[in-house]
Amino acid sequence: MGRQRARADAPSRRARPALALGAVRHGPGRGDGGRHAGGRHARGRAGRGRRGRGHGRAGGAGRSGRAGRGGPARPRAPRRARRSRRARRSPLGGRRVRAPRGRPRGSVRGPDRHGSPAVRRPHGDGAVRVGFDARGAGDPRGIGRYVRCLRAALDATAPEGAEVLDTHRPRACHVFHSPWIDGALLRIRCPQVVTLHDLIPLKRPGEYLRTGVRFRLRYLAVERADRVIVPTAAVARDAVERLRIEPERIAVIPEAPAPQLHARPPEEVAAVRERYAIPEDYLLWVGGLERPDPRKRVASLVAAPRRLPLVLVGPTRPWAEALPGVILTGLVPDDDLAALYTGARALVFPSDDEGFGLPAVEALACGTPVATCDVPALREVLDGRATFVEPADLAGLMAAGEAASRPAPPPPPWTWADAGRATWAVYAAVAG
Repeated sequence: MGRQRARADAPSRRARPALALGAVRHGPGRGDGGRHAGGRHARGRAGRGRRGRGHGRAGGAGRSGRAGRGGPARPRAPRRARRSRRARRSPLGGRRVRAPRGRPRGSVRGPDRHGSPAVRRPHGDGAVRVGFDARGAGDPRGIGRYVRCLRAALDATAPEGAEVLDTHRPRACHVFHSPWIDGALLRIRCPQVVTLHDLIPLKRPGEYLRTGVRFRLRYLAVERADRVIVPTAAVARDAVERLRIEPERIAVIPEAPAPQLHARPPEEVAAVRERYAIPEDYLLWVGGLERPDPRKRVASLVAAPRRLPLVLVGPTRPWAEALPGVILTGLVPDDDLAALYTGARALVFPSDDEGFGLPAVEALACGTPVATCDVPALREVLDGRATFVEPADLAGLMAAGEAASRPAPPPPPWTWADAGRATWAVYAAVAG
């Protein structure tokens, strides 16, 4: 009790003069290493003794700047305000993407129209190095077909000295091409080309759930692209209207059937029909069945009256297996797909909105007639080559398919080689 409470009659302690900073030196203590009093990390600390409450601190001042016994408090030096690049916020509220390091040899760096440093010029010999996001090649839908076919066409039609690198991080590239919207980058140091297949989720937001921040940022990246490739003039009009992209930044480059999709001999068709338990006469639909797509209207097509069996080709999920009265093949190889196209009475295509309609062009390449709904993109691609019905008349669509006769008109003359050359021209325009 006496130790904890100060005695009232105790004499006051006489103040001692403060020692100058550094007047007392201690030898290095055992185990102090590089942080002893004489080391380069010392801050007036004694070599040994308890740490805390001012014990063993030269001049009574510690690291925190508080006063020790008998000495004034040492003022704390203000910290330097450091702005990390990672901490800087973008105008959109998220973190800015750090620009990739490095640039191609022989290029000139300069600001682009968005204010970020850019790689604008190719080598002195005119060769262009293109970064190509090929991650979509594994998609079983039409996007995967587009990525695979265009990538092969770019190799086949590349100018002398030009090269294509499969990457989604375009370091040291003169041009970056994202052939699908999921790979479009918001901030990039080189010119960017994006392929926009359609704008259906923006045109029909109430039917599609992809309306979050990430989805909107992807369309913002498309708006910022130096060039936007679209498959039809119908999609180009949508891009101008809904994304406010200048028409001079849009290039219309159609798609084409893959080289392996062509008419097959009867014996091959019969073998494929036997493999998938398909009758001799049937109607065909081709596309993805992983989830219900409102614009594809597969369930409505199945419910429409018909006389012939309906075969649905494409990757499936349980919802598709519950569709009544249809034959599901699942995902099939290209050779089997060509045989199924060749053996069908007709391809029925009930979509009420499309960006291009690649299955219809593939069916024509295999000699199969097409019955489709009359929508702008399909009318542009198939005019004079298909039977058109009103989108609301699916019974009429089935009747048109059952009444189709061969020979079918030839597909449009455009090939993937033409698409490759046109795409290289876009690269050269933005890289120059």
